[in-house]
Amino acid sequence: MKSKFTFLFAFVLGSFLCFGQELALVKEGKKAGYINKSGEFVISTQFDNAKSFSDGMAAAEKDKKWGFINASGEWAIQPEYDKAKYFNSGVALVLKDDIWQYIDKSGTRIETPISDKYFDFNDGVAFYRAQDQIGLISPDGKVILEPTYDAIKKFRNGHAKVRLNDKWGMIDKTGKLVIPAEYKELGNEWSPAGVNARKGEEFGIASGDTFNVIDGADKVWGFKGDSKLAYARKEKKMGFVNSKGEWVIPPTYDKVKAFVEGLAPVANGKMWGYINESGEMVIEASYKDAEIFAEGMAPVKDKKWGFIDKTGKLIIPMEYDITAGLAFISGRNSKGFLNGLARVKSKKGWGFLDKTGKLLGDKWFENAEPFESVK
Repeated sequence: MKSKFTFLFAFVLGSFLCFGQELALVKEGKKAGYINKSGEFVISTQFDNAKSFSDGMAAAEKDKKWGFINASGEWAIQPEYDKAKYFNSGVALVLKDDIWQYIDKSGTRIETPISDKYFDFNDGVAFYRAQDQIGLISPDGKVILEPTYDAIKKFRNGHAKVRLNDKWGMIDKTGKLVIPAEYKELGNEWSPAGVNARKGEEFGIASGDTFNVIDGADKVWGFKGDSKLAYARKEKKMGFVNSKGEWVIPPTYDKVKAFVEGLAPVANGKMWGYINESGEMVIEASYKDAEIFAEGMAPVKDKKWGFIDKTGKLIIPMEYDITAGLAFISGRNSKGFLNGLARVKSKKGWGFLDKTGKLLGDKWFENAEPFESVK
């Protein structure tokens, strides 16, 4: 009885640990492997090429063939494909004998409508194209939306913009039109606060059937995250508007970036600082470049990049390079901190810093991609 309990406890504990685990793809000696957030190799550098984990699986190449591994580094799907993309919604695209096809996590082919081109699954749906029109299919290959639109862009936050007769609108994952296709321009990312849009020569915020025009604006950008302010341009100056299209922070800046965690980078001339949502400068404009905050820290630049906290205190010296990497998988901003770590580059290679500036595992790699969940 005791041995059964011990086995069950170990199984549950192992499942729990695996559930919360994140791994990062790294390259060393021209081979690819994966480390955990302690900087330890969980999967040794044994693959000729590999991709980050997505939906619990990672595409890997060995002997010029691609397959998929699990979080233990074991082949879940044997390497028999010429190309392999990312798993999403339990489905991945693979190329074999010059034919693209969808497979599930057992490697079984999924039957789908004949398409002029095959697209990755994203957020529970994939596009399919017939006679130059785009529709949607589900992970089991069933049609959600018949080919209806001239174009459909990537789903973000459960919504995607669509084009019909040279006008843009937005649909949800059921194919329902939630913003009518009547805009000359429309932002890519849906937000509860609305979507940046252009109708005729007027710029504003679209939400459902409503379009709120921004006075004098000649360009508008989208809302980011939970922020209720978006930035817009008027007479070559930048400011911030709300969902009603009202100027909350007047357009007085040469350059701005989005509000995140209550602060936004702004610049007049060549130097960047940060303002709060009342328009007050709370971190002096003393940087040659600045990025948005994430987890209480933001990248700032002199000749190189470092990180400040919300008081403007420099926590990590400005001696690194940063880049977005390949975090399009999860859609997360990867120029700053993600779950306690920031991906940076030094003269010695790529690595991860914690919020004190300590190098993860005291090791640099030839390449390192952002951490991704293995579940």
